Amino acid sequence: MPEYIAHRFLNVVEKIGISTVKFIEAVGYYFALLIESVAWIIAGSFYKQPVRIPSIFSQMMTIGIAACPIVFILSFSIGVMLAIQMIYNLKTFGAESQVVVGVALSVTREFAPLITGILIAGRTGSALAAKLGTMQVNQEIDALRVMGINPIRYLVSPALLAMLIMVPALTFFSDIAGLLGGALYTGIEIGLSFSAYIDRTMAALMVGDVMQGLFKSLVFALIITLVGASSGFSVTGGAEGVGKATTRSVVLSISFIVIADMIFTYFLNR
Repeated sequence: MPEYIAHRFLNVVEKIGISTVKFIEAVGYYFALLIESVAWIIAGSFYKQPVRIPSIFSQMMTIGIAACPIVFILSFSIGVMLAIQMIYNLKTFGAESQVVVGVALSVTREFAPLITGILIAGRTGSALAAKLGTMQVNQEIDALRVMGINPIRYLVSPALLAMLIMVPALTFFSDIAGLLGGALYTGIEIGLSFSAYIDRTMAALMVGDVMQGLFKSLVFALIITLVGASSGFSVTGGAEGVGKATTRSVVLSISFIVIADMIFTYFLNR
């Protein structure tokens, strides 16, 4: 019996060790991918291999402009939902007029960057993983290398730069949509005029509140791009492997985004 317990204990320790090594390898790969992508963005022109501007604008259209309607709908709904919950709870204390402050801080600090990051992870991060995974399966990545084209410069760097530009822009757009939703419901429920709502919002918000959300969105953009690219490059096994990589990309991106948001919230609000 003691031998069986010792054997089971060693198996558990071995699994933990293997998982730890895989995690460290993944973090190292993400870091190397980030460094190489940024290096091509900064120094590509010096090697006469600049990151292609049309590719960046194409990615920006896909990531940002095409996502505006769904970002507006979700953020507007979140603003309305926050106003409903806060008015209901603040009525207990006769302070329902303070809903403006609560909605403004909640949207700009937390919900706008979080909703935008999750949406882009599910929409664009998965598409990036599927695209790179399909190219990997069809040996198009190897063909790029044979032609002397670095896959990171050609495929990842434009996506990274576009993400770093468009995710904060979408987050700011999400701020406006969420505040608009809160203003609409607040006007209907407690009769607060739109102009009064805007005045109170401007009084409650500081530049740091908005910047906090935008800073988070930059980190989320890095997470989405690196996880999507690494998942795509690691595809094996044909179409089934592409599907698994796409699912893995979405799950890991959203998980990392939520964990990163928790960490930033803890340190930025102490």
